[in-house]
Amino acid sequence: MILLPAFDTAPLVLVLIGPGAYLLGSVPFGLVITRLLGLGDVRQIGSGNIGATNVLRTGNKPAALATLLLDAGKGAIAVLIARTIAGEDAAQLAGLASFLGHLFPAWLGFRGGKGVATFLGTLLALAWPVGLACCATWLVTLKLTRLSSASALVASASAAVWALLFGLVSLIALVLALAALVWVRHAANIRRILAGTEPNVGK
Repeated sequence: MILLPAFDTAPLVLVLIGPGAYLLGSVPFGLVITRLLGLGDVRQIGSGNIGATNVLRTGNKPAALATLLLDAGKGAIAVLIARTIAGEDAAQLAGLASFLGHLFPAWLGFRGGKGVATFLGTLLALAWPVGLACCATWLVTLKLTRLSSASALVASASAAVWALLFGLVSLIALVLALAALVWVRHAANIRRILAGTEPNVGK
């Protein structure tokens, strides 16, 4: 079983794609949008996270939706550009680099978002059946638990299973790495879920 794509792209091209995708992924749309709309610094609200769920805590649903779409879009765009320039190996590298950029943006002291929207956007661009299956998993889990964090954890954990079921084994190593990072970034949420103190969506 091959868990990685064939590496056919010239190393110099990959060296250029990696940092470019990281820079794209590190654009903190949640922070930018809340400031532009006069909603304050989202890092001083709720959990302090720059993602869509915390932006929603400002009470501005359009701002949260815009953050969700842009955070997902930057991962997808990085993948699509890399695939157009080079190939599947470059696309996977771009997906990983943009995801790392979102989680660890240099200009925010490497304290970024938790990566859920970027994770899903990246998957939709890399392999839309897997991406759609993960989105559906997220929605079903949210419906059952009313916990955004639990939905993220279950959806990310399911990605490798969906990739295997769809026969996309070359994607498995990447989605396992991304899912592991999502879980690490949700460590505090996991502790609250186990303690029964994790707030429901909308609270």
